[in-house]
Amino acid sequence: MSTDRAIWQIWGGPGEGTFAQSFLRYGVALVGPGGPGPWGDGRRDEDYIDDQGTGGSSVRRFAEEVRVGDAFLLRTGVRWLLAVGLVAGEYQFLDRFDGLLGWDVPHTRRLRWFQLPQPYEFRGDAFAGQQRFSRVLAADPVDVAKRLLGTPPLQWQTVDLPGLPTDDPPLTDVPEPFRSVIGLAQDLAPLYWSIQHFGDRPREDELVAHFIVPLLRQCGWPPERIAVKWRNVDVTTFRSLPRSPENCEFIVEAKRPGEWPEKALAQGRRYLTQLGIERDIILTDGIRYHLYSASQGFAHTAHANLSRPRASSLTLLERLKPR
Repeated sequence: MSTDRAIWQIWGGPGEGTFAQSFLRYGVALVGPGGPGPWGDGRRDEDYIDDQGTGGSSVRRFAEEVRVGDAFLLRTGVRWLLAVGLVAGEYQFLDRFDGLLGWDVPHTRRLRWFQLPQPYEFRGDAFAGQQRFSRVLAADPVDVAKRLLGTPPLQWQTVDLPGLPTDDPPLTDVPEPFRSVIGLAQDLAPLYWSIQHFGDRPREDELVAHFIVPLLRQCGWPPERIAVKWRNVDVTTFRSLPRSPENCEFIVEAKRPGEWPEKALAQGRRYLTQLGIERDIILTDGIRYHLYSASQGFAHTAHANLSRPRASSLTLLERLKPR
């Protein structure tokens, strides 16, 4: 293996790797957050900091320091390795990966991946303390990477890259009820991500006031059927009065820009358990909205980014209307 080939590690998501299979299927490595847009244009590390206090330097290094031919280790947790890959393309910002399985990860590199026959477990916590994406310098994972890259079969290192998912076309004809809130999102979303010009990002209550409740009102919900902080839930909609668990239509959990959705989903499911019901959950940072369907085991079934609305956004926006 070339001595000047850098080795990087990238996290495949919580649990057994929420979106690792998408990395392998499409031949990509993806990082976030994407709220500020592509790296460059005067952006700073601080603009990309996520809920873990990371992301800023990760996005910059992913865009500027990774080179074609570098090696990637796709891992889950702190000791499991799923695949090894070789970088096959320059940095891209692809909207089609905005909202992948509920994750905001549009910063893209093309990779040729080799998925291990079964996950490899390191003897210790080889990736403890690592960000979701970072350079690998520890001896154990570096040695494993070198052995995997030099051990047959090797034909995967030169095969054609798989196709990317179909690009979702922009939503050019925005329905009247949504135009004002989408316009507001397009104005404010870039500003929220500029620490230099905006300051600290808005908290959940501010997003509820400026985006979530106005959006629900534009969808047709009367104010008496929209509850804020009802039984600790950020926002709850009701099919009818009185406001009771059985009359709940769906719940909305809000997070600040840069926060990742798995915590909010678990929190929303806990609230539903306490209420003794199963209902759809909407997760949002005010700009991005993700629908998790109760009837499908809380699978991620729809996504809308108000600052960059795509044609598929209508699926989620229609779901927000009273039935």
